[in-house]
Amino acid sequence: MTAEKRPSTATSKPDRTTAMQQIIEQVKQELPLYESETFVCGPEGSCLGCPKKLLELVDSELSYWEAAISNGQTPQFDEIRRFGKLCTNVKRGLDRNGVLDKYQQLKNDRVKFGSHS
Repeated sequence: MTAEKRPSTATSKPDRTTAMQQIIEQVKQELPLYESETFVCGPEGSCLGCPKKLLELVDSELSYWEAAISNGQTPQFDEIRRFGKLCTNVKRGLDRNGVLDKYQQLKNDRVKFGSHS
């Protein structure tokens, strides 16, 4: 009995490097990594997990993976999962602290003011 190749009905999954690059791009779009207005400590210790430290942690991991991929390193499945989980948990923490709402407002303000210039 010979194995038949069936045509793929679903889109093919990306390779590991592409998958990591897609996560990195999504993180850059969704998290305020380089926004000075959101990259601060909260007033009077009101934070639930320090947003500044959380963003620094994601930024360092993101920078590591960008450099590693550019040097030809292929991430393993567990490394992709771990990075994705880290980013999800950081996003949850930033949301609890209102940082993501503030970031979204900053983006909306830029769109409004940028379109009237």
